[in-house]
Amino acid sequence: MFAARFRLGVVETKKEIQEFLTSRRAAVTPEQAGVPSYGARRVPGLRREEVAVLAGVSVPYYTRLERGDLSGVSEGVLQALAPRRRSPKPQIRPEIRWTLDAITGAAACVGNDRLDILAANPLARALFSDLYVAPTRPANFARFVFLDPRAETFYADWDRAARDTAEILRAAAGRDPHDRDLSDLVGELATRSDAFRMHWAAHNVRFHASAVKHFHHHVVGELSLSFNRLDIAADHGLTLFTYAAEPGSRSEQALSLLGSWAATTGATDPAQTTDQR
Repeated sequence: MFAARFRLGVVETKKEIQEFLTSRRAAVTPEQAGVPSYGARRVPGLRREEVAVLAGVSVPYYTRLERGDLSGVSEGVLQALAPRRRSPKPQIRPEIRWTLDAITGAAACVGNDRLDILAANPLARALFSDLYVAPTRPANFARFVFLDPRAETFYADWDRAARDTAEILRAAAGRDPHDRDLSDLVGELATRSDAFRMHWAAHNVRFHASAVKHFHHHVVGELSLSFNRLDIAADHGLTLFTYAAEPGSRSEQALSLLGSWAATTGATDPAQTTDQR
C-alpha cells in the first residue's frame, strides 16, 4: 500500500520514515485495502494494527518501523508494505478517438492519473511535440518535466510546472496506492531528479482541473492557453485534457499557425509520434 521509496534509498532519516509511513497509512481507506470498517475512526485511513495484519508482521514490529527504525528489516517486509498491482493497459474507445479528431480548434488529449498521454488530436501532438522526442511510450508529462532539459524552455514557469506535477502525482498515489505503474514512475523520478525528490517530500497534493498554461513552443513562440480537465465518466481513470486559446488573441493565431506547421511537416503523423491508439 506504500510506494517503493524504501527499496530505492529515498528515505534517509527516521523523521522522514515516520512522516512517510504515517502519511501513507492515513491516505489508504479501509475500503481500498479491503479491510472491514466498524464504527467511527479517531484517525484517517488505516490503523497500525490493520497495516500490520496486511503486511503479515506483528503490531509491535510495525510500530517500530513507523517510529523510523528500519534496522534489520528484510526485503520481504518492505515488499509486503508496498504491494502494488499493474494497471491494465487502457483501451481508448473509437468514439473517444473520433471526439479528439473532431476537436480542431484546440489541442486535446486523453490521459490518466500518471500523466501519460494515451491519445491526442493532431494539434496536441504538435503542441507537445517535444514530449514525443523521447522513445518511451506512452509519452508522459512527468518524465518530460523532470528528466528532459527541453522542459525548462517549453514551460514559461518551469518551477511551478515541476511543483504542480509532483503534487498531481502525490494526489494520484493517495487515490490508488496499489498502482504499480505509478509507484514505478515515482521511483524512477526519485532516483533521477533532485527537484522531484524535493517536491515529493513535501507531501503536498493538487487536483488540477483548470488553469491558464504558458508555453514557449520552438516553432510558434509564446502561447497562453486555457487548460481544462474533463473526466470521462464511461472510462474510469481516463481524462480529457483541452488547451484552447482566447478568440482573437495572439495565442489563437499561434495555435492556428502551429496546426499549419504540423500539417505541412508531418509532425502529427502517428507513425512519427505514436500514442497509445
